[in-house]
Formats: sequence, structure tokens, C-alpha cells
Amino acid sequence: MAAACKEGDRRAQKRLFDALSPKMMAVCLRYMGNREDAEDVLQEGFITLFTKLASYEGSGSFEGWARRIFVNTALMHLRKTDALGLSEDITEARSLFTEEATPLERMGYKELMKLIEALPPDARTVFNMYVVEGYSHKEIAKELGCTEATSRSKLQRARLRLQEMIEK
Repeated sequence: MAAACKEGDRRAQKRLFDALSPKMMAVCLRYMGNREDAEDVLQEGFITLFTKLASYEGSGSFEGWARRIFVNTALMHLRKTDALGLSEDITEARSLFTEEATPLERMGYKELMKLIEALPPDARTVFNMYVVEGYSHKEIAKELGCTEATSRSKLQRARLRLQEMIEK
């Protein structure tokens, strides 16, 4: 299907869109926190995907390659709106590190996703990148233009906030 899309086959592009859009919408929702922004990012992501399709070499998972495009598109959108709040003071961030919390009771997926969506954009972004996408703090710092300590701080903040919301 990717090969046909590279050749400009509109039907193949439609099939690719139909196949990927539900999964990529889930990615966009995780980062953006609301449907309207997620739909914007989804659309921008597909424009980027189709524009850069020629650069996909066929090695590795196409879906993984596509996911990276959508994550990067969401991050660019968050950077444009300064939703990541990357200018916080590092001394303030150090005070947030605490001992690891005890494991919490299991929750349903949909309920947990709603809580993650309710996190502030900066904390939600780092949480998604680290926990869901598997980025390291070094990679997150590079992608977001912050320090590794800031990445760790925002992850810790997200975890603490989630813990508070789950307990309520």
C-alpha cells in the first residue's frame, strides 16, 4: 500500500488513511488532550506523512515510522502554543522529586486515558513520550529543547498528579 501511495495512487492513500487514522488519532488525543486539537494534529500529520512518504525506505515498521511523524507533529503544535512551559525554573523542579509511590489499584483503560488527558499539556506530553512511546529522558530533552532534569521533573509531576486524581 505504501508503494502505491508513493506513486500517487489516490485510492491507496485513502486506504492508508482509513487504516491508520484510528490509531494515529489515539496518539494525537494522548498528546493534545482534546478532540479538536487532536483532529488538527491528525490532519497535519497526514499531510506530513504523504509529503514525506518518499523518504520511507521500507525498512522497519511502516506504522512505527508513521507514529513518529504524528508524535513529532503533536510536539510541534505544543511548542507553537508554548503549552509545554519549558521555561520553568530548575530549582523549583528539584523540590518535586520524592520517593516512588506505592503501586495503585488497576484502573480501566478508558478511565485512565481520561485522567491522562486532564493533565497539563507539558506533563501530559512528557508522560506520553516516556511511558507510552518509550522515549528516554535524553531523547525527550532533545525533542522538547529542555534539559533531562526538566523532563524528569515533568514526568514526576505527571505521576504525582495522576496519583492524586486516581485517589479522588
